[in-house]
Amino acid sequence: MLELEEVSVRFGGIAALDGVSLHARAGEVLGLIGPNGAGKTTLFDVISGVRVPDAGRVVLDGNDVSGYTSAARARRGLRRTFQRVQTFGWLTVEDNVLTALEWRGGGGGFLGDLVASPWRRRREHERRRLVAETLERCGLTNVKDELAASLPIGIARMVELARAIVDPPRLLLLDEPASGLDEKEAQRLGGVIQDLRAETGCAVLLVEHDAGFVMLHCDRIVVLDRGSVLAAGLPEEIQGDDAVRSAYLGVEVDADAGSAS
Repeated sequence: MLELEEVSVRFGGIAALDGVSLHARAGEVLGLIGPNGAGKTTLFDVISGVRVPDAGRVVLDGNDVSGYTSAARARRGLRRTFQRVQTFGWLTVEDNVLTALEWRGGGGGFLGDLVASPWRRRREHERRRLVAETLERCGLTNVKDELAASLPIGIARMVELARAIVDPPRLLLLDEPASGLDEKEAQRLGGVIQDLRAETGCAVLLVEHDAGFVMLHCDRIVVLDRGSVLAAGLPEEIQGDDAVRSAYLGVEVDADAGSAS
């Protein structure tokens, strides 16, 4: 579903990304971890079209989308959440989620609005049904009429998730989605991710500092360090990798004795 080929991004003399290549399969949850400054969010910016790389290609479902805008990529099924929550604070929770369906139109244009055509009413009913189902899935039904700006961070993150999945994605990028969530909310988040990939076959790329959450929910993990891929493999392989433990988990490894402190 996603292929990155030798992606590089430089900020002046600093290499934020240096020849990064990775892939994510349909129906797979791929974890992307690394210390602060490793380049994870920059990589998300490149994949989603927010930032143009200095080198490399982004291939989505077999199509080179390197020259596509973020809106064009979204219409090909790419969805994203952000490290800093970006809900529309002046809208209700329900209306925040509805915005993700607006690009498909209601049918009939201005005239359809004016005369309240049966086709327009059916389309609107279907959109409201999809939103209601998604709000229920994300545990937001009870706050659907609340303004997004009034919500605590954990609930706001779930609103952003609901907005990203109400129009089923083909590739879903989640940037620290468990940050600020309590244990119950994190369990719900994990359930939504697993259900979504099973039901739709979408690929999920997950950036998350909660190592336990990543190990539990990801099929494979890619580790970034200083803009380069340090390691890639199954969760158990990553957990046992001395270089990863040193760079990301903050564990000092004695190479001769094979012990850690």
